[in-house]
Amino acid sequence: MSAATVYFTNLRSRVGYSLLDKTRRMFVKSGFAGRIDKGDKVAVKLHFGEYGNTAFLPPMFAQVIVDEIKKAGGKPFLIDTNTLYKGSRGNAIDHLETAFRNGFSYATVGAPVIIGDGLIGMDYVREVIDGKHFKDVKIAAAFHHADAVVNMTHFTAHELFGFGGAVKGIGMGCAAPSGKQEMHSDVLPEVNAEKCTSCGRCYNWCPVDAIDWEAGTKAQIIQKLCIGCGECTVACTYHAIAVNWKTDPNITQEKTAEYAYGALKNKDRKALFFSYLMNVSPDCDCYGFSDPPFVPDIGIMVSEDPVALDQAAVDHVNRAQPLAGSKLEDMKTDDKVKSIHGIDWRAILAHGEAMGLGKREYRVEEIE
Repeated sequence: MSAATVYFTNLRSRVGYSLLDKTRRMFVKSGFAGRIDKGDKVAVKLHFGEYGNTAFLPPMFAQVIVDEIKKAGGKPFLIDTNTLYKGSRGNAIDHLETAFRNGFSYATVGAPVIIGDGLIGMDYVREVIDGKHFKDVKIAAAFHHADAVVNMTHFTAHELFGFGGAVKGIGMGCAAPSGKQEMHSDVLPEVNAEKCTSCGRCYNWCPVDAIDWEAGTKAQIIQKLCIGCGECTVACTYHAIAVNWKTDPNITQEKTAEYAYGALKNKDRKALFFSYLMNVSPDCDCYGFSDPPFVPDIGIMVSEDPVALDQAAVDHVNRAQPLAGSKLEDMKTDDKVKSIHGIDWRAILAHGEAMGLGKREYRVEEIE
């Protein structure tokens, strides 16, 4: 198999040639416009940023891609999915308000903003994958039904994956919250009796009748029947069914690679991936704060192969010099990405390659 092509441009700019112009040129260079058919609904997958975070990718970069998609005859829309954790993006109402406050709106990018899995994260399509961990995965309905996708990733370190890149952004970012629960935990959920209000919502939503409940009583999960789907964790609006974040990172990474495979299964030759190696934060954009970047700004990368793109991005970050005043200031290490949180990041790419999602071997083509 030949190496995948990863296009790269540094962040140098000048009068008349800004980073937005570079983004446009890289999109054109990729040839992706020629794969957009007239009328195609094109998802521009982004992370809208948790409120209080200032490191997420600014909306003007998405505006450039939206313009190019329209030129190609497509119908672009910005998309993300609801979160599993508590925050400002746990349902479509809060999520949209956060997106707008962070600058993502029709007025700023020229395209509608859609929360892909609906009001409370229940709108998804099951995609059969027959993977190592999952037979099928729960993909946000709006993403599944899109004809094409341009994924725009802000590269960061990550406490569970080692880094947040294209594969993680698609796998976790295009899953319904109950799918996120499947990826994050191998432990079956349990009801916190003190928080349970006996509303019965989890009982009504459970797909396998694994919840013991009657009006006026506290709900209980029947462990021998529970399939660990996570529907109850999403259905409960009182946070009485806690998410268990304690899991083997390698397993979570493999599961996420399988979700990415499922999300892209019906996007053959109609997916393009951007990775912005700038303001490289030590933590995910899901937090309501942002710590200083740990390496200097590096550049922008583009590829049709998300695995190759992530491998190239990690390699470039690992070759960079650590920044003073950052978490890496006093560390001397060849693997800067791993050193931030002590997480080996290779499992997600190895499993993605095994699944046929992409390949780790790449060649870089530089663009002025």
